[in-house]
Amino acid sequence: MPPLLTSMATSCVSGMLPRFRIKVLAMAGGFPPFVPKEVERIKDSHAIALAKRIERVPVKIDSEKSAIMSSCVRPLHQNTNEPVVLLHGFDSSCLEWRYVYPLLEDAGVEAWAIDILGSGFSDLGALPPCDVATKHKHLYQLWKSYIKKPMVLVGPSLGAAVAIDFVANYPDTVSKLVFIDASVYAEGAGDVANLPKFFAYAGVYVLKSLPLRLYGMKLAINEVPKGSLLDWTNVGRLHCRLPWWEDATVDFMINGGYNVVNLIKQVKQKTLVIWGEDDRIIDKELAIKLCNDLQYSVLHMIPECGHLPHVEKPEKVTELILSFLARENVTDEQLQKVLN
Repeated sequence: MPPLLTSMATSCVSGMLPRFRIKVLAMAGGFPPFVPKEVERIKDSHAIALAKRIERVPVKIDSEKSAIMSSCVRPLHQNTNEPVVLLHGFDSSCLEWRYVYPLLEDAGVEAWAIDILGSGFSDLGALPPCDVATKHKHLYQLWKSYIKKPMVLVGPSLGAAVAIDFVANYPDTVSKLVFIDASVYAEGAGDVANLPKFFAYAGVYVLKSLPLRLYGMKLAINEVPKGSLLDWTNVGRLHCRLPWWEDATVDFMINGGYNVVNLIKQVKQKTLVIWGEDDRIIDKELAIKLCNDLQYSVLHMIPECGHLPHVEKPEKVTELILSFLARENVTDEQLQKVLN
């Protein structure tokens, strides 16, 4: 294992986040002008630091249309190692990675936190389609323009479905996969796809509401730190303040959402599956089913953890990802021993 990875794994085990570094980043510079002004109310220094690093890069999907200014957090330096590309869950943003991203970066990993088309802080003023096919085309063009080498694709919750759909369409772009409390067995958006647009917009309006978001946060996290519930909720709904959020979300829903059930067994990449043992959103029995359905995978359960381990247990998630990255040509059995 490279020295930087060894050092990082040691600090993860000891449970120490590089908080001083994060505070320094948080104090440097201001927020990008496209991030909603409500970001100034957020108190979480990790969220503040990552929000200040969000940028927009041009991604051209259709040669006849202008590029989409697409939001992401890019590495300060690119290297020869496998890049780790961090997706996010349903109706979320790259700020999900506010705790894990700096840990990976300090370990020498080339990390990218990408906002999936239709979510996050991209400029969608031209209202491009936000259906599944356009989402994977957008991610591919972003990869082709900026990342340019096989990546380790990390998908939490619905982000795992995004990753499966992507690797089915562009298998040579992904070297390994990491799934976190994966939402991959839902067969699309269900009845929502058949609703008139009026009802879809009404549902999206409720989805944006503070009471529902507070409830969702309490449900997703096993134990929210004292005094953090409202702040974490505000981080999670910050992207909803953008004027095109409703249109993009409705477009995704009425076009059917993700249905990747029949693609899971086609995945050939070695996959690390991470799951919170106390997940109250997706049954942990589905973690076992997922590992059985994948051709080459290993499962690690995190005790006393809910649906968002990368938010709730960032040190452990980072440790698992680093261990997964550092070991080549090992069997599932050997990897299982390493990770446990």
